[in-house]
Amino acid sequence: MARINYSDPSRASDRTREILDKNRNANIFRMMSHSPSYFEQYCRLGGAIRHKGELDPIVRELAITRTGILCEAPYEIVAHKRIGKNVGVTDEQNEALENWQAAKCFDETQRAALAFTDEIVKLNKPTEATFKAIASKLTPAALVELQLSVGFYIMTSKFLETFEIDLQPVTEVVG
Repeated sequence: MARINYSDPSRASDRTREILDKNRNANIFRMMSHSPSYFEQYCRLGGAIRHKGELDPIVRELAITRTGILCEAPYEIVAHKRIGKNVGVTDEQNEALENWQAAKCFDETQRAALAFTDEIVKLNKPTEATFKAIASKLTPAALVELQLSVGFYIMTSKFLETFEIDLQPVTEVVG
C-alpha cells in the first residue's frame, strides 16, 4: 500500500487530468501529480526518452528494465518488460536480464549497453573500458540518450520504491 494517498484526478487541473488520462491514471502518475509542474515535466522528458531520439528501442528497454532490476523496483520491471516486448525485446531476453552476463541472447551492442547500465547504477559511472566499449557501438547522440535513460529510470525506480507505489494488473501497468 502506498505511503501516502494517491492524488484525486477529479481535483486536478484540466492539464493534469489530460496527462493522467493519457497515461491511464496509472498509480505512478497519480502519485506524481501531487506536484503538477514536476509531473508535467517528468512526463515530457519520459516521452522524449521513449519516443524520440535515435537510440535503438530494444537497447533502451533492455537498459531500462535492467535499471529497474538493479534498483529493486518491481513496478518498473513489470512495466518495461511489457514495453520492451512491444518494441522487439524477446521473452528470452526479458527472462535473461537478471543474469545477462551468462546469457547468449544479447548481441554485442546490447551486452555493452547492459554493462554500461550496470556500472552506472552500481558504480555511479562506467569504467573507462566499459565506456569505450559502448561508445564504439553508438553515435554520440545515442550514447547520451542511453545514459539519460538509465539516469531517468534510476530516479523513477527510487520514486516508485520511496512511495511504495502499488503494482497494477499487467494490462494496466505503464511507466
